[in-house]
Amino acid sequence: MNIDRITRQIQHNCDVSDAQHAGIYSICGLALRLRDLYKWNRRLSPWEEDEAKAVLEWIGNQEDLWESLSDAEYGPITIDRKKIDAFDTEMINAVLTPHGLFYGAGYANSLKPTFFLAKIEDRLELNGKIVWRLGRELARDLLTLPAFTQDGQVVLRTEAAIMFLWDQMAYIQNSGRAALAFALVACCNLPDTNLKGIRRHLDAIFRVQQMAYIRHELGELDEQVFDLETWRHMLSDFPHTTVELLVRTLKDVLADTGPQGPLSYFITQHNRAGLGFYMAFSSGLVPVLFGELKSGFDAFIQRGEWHAIASAVETVHQKAANYTREVVDLYAAGCRKGDLPWARAAIEETLYERGVPKKDE
Repeated sequence: MNIDRITRQIQHNCDVSDAQHAGIYSICGLALRLRDLYKWNRRLSPWEEDEAKAVLEWIGNQEDLWESLSDAEYGPITIDRKKIDAFDTEMINAVLTPHGLFYGAGYANSLKPTFFLAKIEDRLELNGKIVWRLGRELARDLLTLPAFTQDGQVVLRTEAAIMFLWDQMAYIQNSGRAALAFALVACCNLPDTNLKGIRRHLDAIFRVQQMAYIRHELGELDEQVFDLETWRHMLSDFPHTTVELLVRTLKDVLADTGPQGPLSYFITQHNRAGLGFYMAFSSGLVPVLFGELKSGFDAFIQRGEWHAIASAVETVHQKAANYTREVVDLYAAGCRKGDLPWARAAIEETLYERGVPKKDE
């Protein structure tokens, strides 16, 4: 088996995806993802930075490559003279995993196709589900995704996850700094959020945070409230919109607050560091829609009572479930009317009623 040839085919599809979908990102978002891709390409650690001239030259070359692939198609993966559809992950992995390799393919935010190839570190089982821990990545695209589910299994991309975690800490919002400081003390007795200290203890921090990534995916596999097919249809019908952000948020919150999710796990384990990291990185619509989590965490910090945060998690799970049913009902009504713009407006109105500002406010 020619691994180099397979890697080149996968990388080609990665480049095609980036060429045709880079526009979904903001200028700042694209710059950050290009920086991550550059570091992977140059085998740099998350905290390492090359000279700006070298980075800009590489970005220029990457843009030239993308321009040449603007009309290209995704190619099949040819293994031992057999052509396999690039999205047929089960068939491709049936051939690759005995050779210590794992292949990932699917659709990410805004339905961007995503692909990668990585070496397998180990395979374990949690709650009856297979969990793959991957190591060095041989091919990848712009997406620095820490973990995901594929074919009913959980996949942890260790290399991407460490880079993702570093960025979460390096660029943390002011609202998350207190929780991050709490987590760092609990995890490795770090007195502050200085990046030099974090760098020295990154392995210990990642040992805690990797369980958040894995447990989130286990929570998604277990989650029953938001029907998966309906969720996928909504993502397809409302790409690049506030509705897409909302339905992704609801799915994530249901997973995180469910019995198999990271919050329930950290509470059961009395893992203060894991809880602190989760709250530190909570962002987007979550703090606005589910402020009970912060209130429960604040009460936990003050009194150290686990039942306070456990009660908040239970409340948020039920609240997210009720909201999901409301949103799905509005979507179903829009489908019956044959009027998706009406459904979008109605769903967005629920956000404004819950305190999310309109874009022009």
